[in-house]
Amino acid sequence: MSEFDKLYVHLNELRTRVLRILIVVGIIAIFLMTFHLEPVMYSDITLYYPSPEPLDNIAAQLTDYFRINLVPDDVQLIQTAPGQAFFAQVYIAALIGLVAGTPIIVREIIGFLKPALKENEINVSRSITIPIMGLFISGCLFAYFVVVPFMLEFLYKYGASAGLVTFLNIMDFVTFVLQFLLAFGLSFQLPVIMYAFSQSGMTDAKFWRKNIRYAIIIIIIFGAVITPDGSGVTMWFIAGPMIGLYLAGMILVERKEKQTLKT
Repeated sequence: MSEFDKLYVHLNELRTRVLRILIVVGIIAIFLMTFHLEPVMYSDITLYYPSPEPLDNIAAQLTDYFRINLVPDDVQLIQTAPGQAFFAQVYIAALIGLVAGTPIIVREIIGFLKPALKENEINVSRSITIPIMGLFISGCLFAYFVVVPFMLEFLYKYGASAGLVTFLNIMDFVTFVLQFLLAFGLSFQLPVIMYAFSQSGMTDAKFWRKNIRYAIIIIIIFGAVITPDGSGVTMWFIAGPMIGLYLAGMILVERKEKQTLKT
């Protein structure tokens, strides 16, 4: 088989695996854009079941939930052009589709890289699927309940102090919220990345401890770049947890290495 044929086979496999990921994410997103969650009481417990309702769908319910819980009382959330509310719901549905489809995404990535991976690297990749989902969801929850409410309140106090009435575009609001949900969901993957690199033999425990100063500097710069204001306050909502996660990942790698040496 020529190099061109090999390249064609790899590209075709990549296209197939990307298509599978898009189909999974798309199915989840379409479900969220099509069905509405209806409450029902069962033994004094509120349960929910999906009911077809494209206009008042689950993504719309989540958008309204964001508005109620995140937008400050003196800020009005508005739509300034047709379709903005719809595309805001599409963004939310796509994000949830990515999170819910993580096992499929990881499986397809491992399947594509499998010929280039060693056996221990494949085993490590398979074992981190659940931690990836757990840490991503934890990062999103931390951003939703702690970071985003504080940042919105903090930033809009500038307008209130000047006696201004603040109107917030729905697309700007959803983009702002999803930006931080994604940023924290991805940044919370740091321990998993450290563990995967160490278990695959690319680094060892000493590497992470030796370079901790450089890691902290990079994390602080990352926090400063991703936050929208220059106050220096909000960046610590990202940098602080990431430094803690780095230390946690370092301890995890060191303990795992000691266990391996004992066996």
